[in-house]
Amino acid sequence: MEEHVYYLYIMASPSGTLYVGMTNSLIRRVDQHKRGEIDGFSKEHGCKKLVYYEIGRDVRVVIAREKQIKNWRRDKKEFLIRQINPHWNDLSETIFG
Repeated sequence: MEEHVYYLYIMASPSGTLYVGMTNSLIRRVDQHKRGEIDGFSKEHGCKKLVYYEIGRDVRVVIAREKQIKNWRRDKKEFLIRQINPHWNDLSETIFG
């Protein structure tokens, strides 16, 4: 049986707008955000910096986590980000090279 990996991620804009999403290919999805290829909220707000991500193997769990975080207040999302990324660096620069 093939193992699948899913990612919950948060992208940020230069002004601090946050976008929460999920994907099965973090590298591809972050690249799409950076190129402005995904129409909608993240493109309109310029969310191009990967500031947080989680990895899961059960798509249902990752989708539930995405919905949970989307419903959080901003301060709770910021607290989550600061736990692994206190300076809000673009994690894609260190993860993907």
